[in-house]
Amino acid sequence: MKNTVVTFLQAKEKGDKLTMLTAYDYSTAKLMDEAGVNSILVGDSLGNVILGYEDTISVTMEDMIHHGAAVSRGAKDALVIIDMPFMSYQASVYDAVVNAGRLMKEGRGGAVKLEGGKEVCPQIKAIVNAGIPVCAHIGLTPQSIHAFGGHKVQGKSEEAARKLIEDAEAVQEAGAFAVVVEAVPKKLARLITQRLQIPVIGIGAGNGCDGQVLVYQDLLGMFSDFTPKFVKQYAKVGEVMKDAFRQYIKEVKSGAFPAEEHEYKMDDDIIEKLY
Repeated sequence: MKNTVVTFLQAKEKGDKLTMLTAYDYSTAKLMDEAGVNSILVGDSLGNVILGYEDTISVTMEDMIHHGAAVSRGAKDALVIIDMPFMSYQASVYDAVVNAGRLMKEGRGGAVKLEGGKEVCPQIKAIVNAGIPVCAHIGLTPQSIHAFGGHKVQGKSEEAARKLIEDAEAVQEAGAFAVVVEAVPKKLARLITQRLQIPVIGIGAGNGCDGQVLVYQDLLGMFSDFTPKFVKQYAKVGEVMKDAFRQYIKEVKSGAFPAEEHEYKMDDDIIEKLY
């Protein structure tokens, strides 16, 4: 079944948990889609896991459009959500709408995601009014990592927790169809989930949310630069890949690959005429 913003809301009402994974290319998106994931997030985390940046700040609109379009070609049923990169929406409401439109038109997304609470509600309202679905993102917002002073759990004090609740309610009021809550205590995330009518997708926010999202390289053990506490590795694909690469190198150097079954043939009388 095709996943849409409507089916997301229906899942919340029914108590059906939503699944979301990041992807950045056609082949991976196609595999995830065939596995039945509800949503694929083309995250600006591609800055870390694809482009090798130390953070997400350097990711551009062109990066997001390029990878978003690739993912969209591979996903038939999953809802494709594309991140709005740093400074594509913060400066003005006008910029936010124009850039969200590009992600939909050129990136072929089904929705966009942007970070922030009350401060970005004017942008959320304007984007939604333009007919573009918006997923919000509160808690630990990677684009603000320098302001936070690093990857730190958010909402641990009463004041900080109240602000997160207010932000969650504000983005819902602004028209967001869902909200990602990252790196907050389990009890706070559950409370936010209970208060909202829209789905809450957790990442490092416990199992009381309406759904979960993970970066697929983390899930598969393919990215070792930094592994957050909330990550569960479902397979050690990184090790499998390195073993395969090593075996390939070994066989090429020894002459074992390519073997006869990997080669094309031609008649000997033809090749003899070429000498």
